[in-house]
This record gives sequence, structure tokens and C-alpha cells, in this order.
Amino acid sequence: MARVVVAGRLVAAVASVALLGGAVVGCGSGTGEGKAVAASEVPVRTSPIAGQLAGLPTAVDGAKIVVGKADAPRTAQVLVDPKCGYCARFEEAGGESLLKLAVAGQVKIEYLLASFLDRGGASGSVKAVNALRASADCGKFAEFHAAVFASQPKGKFTDELLLRIADRVPGLRGAEFDTAVKEQKYKGWVAEAEKGFEATGAQATPLVLVEGEPVGSKDGSLFDAGAFTRALEGVGIGATA
Repeated sequence: MARVVVAGRLVAAVASVALLGGAVVGCGSGTGEGKAVAASEVPVRTSPIAGQLAGLPTAVDGAKIVVGKADAPRTAQVLVDPKCGYCARFEEAGGESLLKLAVAGQVKIEYLLASFLDRGGASGSVKAVNALRASADCGKFAEFHAAVFASQPKGKFTDELLLRIADRVPGLRGAEFDTAVKEQKYKGWVAEAEKGFEATGAQATPLVLVEGEPVGSKDGSLFDAGAFTRALEGVGIGATA
């Protein structure tokens, strides 16, 4: 795929992504800087559908984390960086709609977790993606993923904050998970996940791809639950599938 480079930075909060064929609001390289704040000062939240997410199957497939039933008729790829503010908006809206369809067995979601906003150690994205990978080992990825974005700090993700967030996911905290977070057990995997993200040709997040084509980016429906549900129906995922 062709790629558009915008001097490695976001311009006027609009990132051009070649595979979208147009401009879309999102997070691009160089927008993840933030000062560390005390973890105790960051409000920790969970998803309103956390109870439903608890039963979602999770599998690690190379550099992807796959959520949903293996026999789901359709597959969607979700590209997000934990420190991207637009990704947090997406997860609260379109991302939740997509997860509801996964719960219903109508779609399988492949997450490609980017960490480009952590270049130079500015945002804690690498720490967050490492923790998300560790949560997959516990079968708690969908719940923790939703809680991480719902609790996204203005400053950096820290080990302390990630463990506080994990406290809100029943059954996640334990010696194995805590050690994986503190020692960045999956830092190598995080780098592979970033390469997987880059291989799509994307220059910004969030991005949802169905059969390689973006959904909800040009019209901004990624950030509206109802509109994104209809956009998914337009590509055969959901009520009209």
C-alpha cells in the first residue's frame, strides 16, 4: 500500500492516511508526549459492558490479539495506540459497538496494538501494550483493554497505574501478571506488534479495517456508537449480515 508521511507529526490534529484515501482525525507520530502524574490521581474506570466482555474468548496470534468466537463469520482489524486520545474516544463509542457484536458471535476482532506514541519513552504506550499482552495470558484482555482506554491518563502510563487499572478486572491481578507488568516481559512482542501495525501502511490511529478496507474513518462514525454500528452493517457485520 502507498503511504503518506506528514513530516513524522500530526498537522492541525488531522493525520493523512493513504489507505483511507483522505483525511481523518487521529493520533500520529509525535503526539504522545506527557508528563508523569501520580497513579493515585488518575481516575480508574471500567467499561459499562465489562460483564459481557468477561466471557469473550481471547487468543494470541503472532503479533495480533484476537477476541471473539473462532467461528465468527466476519473479521475486523482494530489498530489503536493506548495513549492516543482519539483511540479512547473510539473505544468508548465504535469500539464498544464492535465488541457487542463480538459478544453476539457476529465478528472476530484482531487487535494490532501500536506503541509509536512512546518513541523516546514519552507516553508509556510500550508499558501499556506489554500489560495488555500479559492480560491475554489470563483470558482477561477484552476487559482490561476496555479499562485501559477508559482510564487513559493525561500523562504517562506507569506500572503503578496499570496495576491499579488491573485491580478493576476481577481475577487479573496475581504474581504472574504483576511481574510481567513490572519487568516488561513482553517488550519484544510489543515491538513485533508495532511492526504489524506499520505493515498495514497506517500513519495514524484509530483505524478499523474489514478485508483491508477502512470503516468509519472518512465519515467520523468511529466516534459515534450508532453511526458506527450502521457502518459495520454496510460491510455485512451485524444486523444485515
